[in-house]
Amino acid sequence: MPTDPTAFAPRYLVVEGPIGVGKTSLAQRLADALGGMALLEQADDNPFLERFYRDRRAVALPTQLHFLFRRSRQLAELGPGERGHAGPVVADFMPEKDPLFAALNLDADELALYEQVRARFAPDVEPPDLVVYLQAPADILIDRIRRRGRPQEAAVAMAYLQQLVDAYTAFFHHYDRSPLLIVNAADFNPVERDDDFALLLDQIREPRGGRRYFNPARG
Repeated sequence: MPTDPTAFAPRYLVVEGPIGVGKTSLAQRLADALGGMALLEQADDNPFLERFYRDRRAVALPTQLHFLFRRSRQLAELGPGERGHAGPVVADFMPEKDPLFAALNLDADELALYEQVRARFAPDVEPPDLVVYLQAPADILIDRIRRRGRPQEAAVAMAYLQQLVDAYTAFFHHYDRSPLLIVNAADFNPVERDDDFALLLDQIREPRGGRRYFNPARG
């Protein structure tokens, strides 16, 4: 935990970014370092995910609804008393991103149905104190996905990753609900490299709002 009394200490921190960028592992490491609680979407538990990557159109709607219901339940069960009680909540997802995936994967009729369900079940959640958005190009993401070797991700296509990267870029171009730290993670690995993690912690602890960019250059 920071010893500087002027350091920023978020109560609710979100790490976001496309598949393969390292958001879940980073969220867990941040929660451990900050003495908080990791709130993880646990994508591996989605029974439709492997089929989705093989044939997006066939199971896009149940895949999307499974994530919606699970994330909504996790956030609804997270009472105000748990936030900031024993350190921050560090999540690897934010509910606002769900429509990003829905628009990318659902046809018009499915999207209309999804939006009706989401309007009924999506919880009203306070904005995070800070969102850390990890960016990396699709070719780097596909390499990381292949190296980690998860069976349900074996069929992830490069074309889909590029669509996802573009959708995230557009989403965060307009995002203004919370302070936003945009991190170039193409050659930056705060999960496996301690020096990189320390640099990122310094950025997170800076008491600044608005939108800022962190583009660490490796020597």
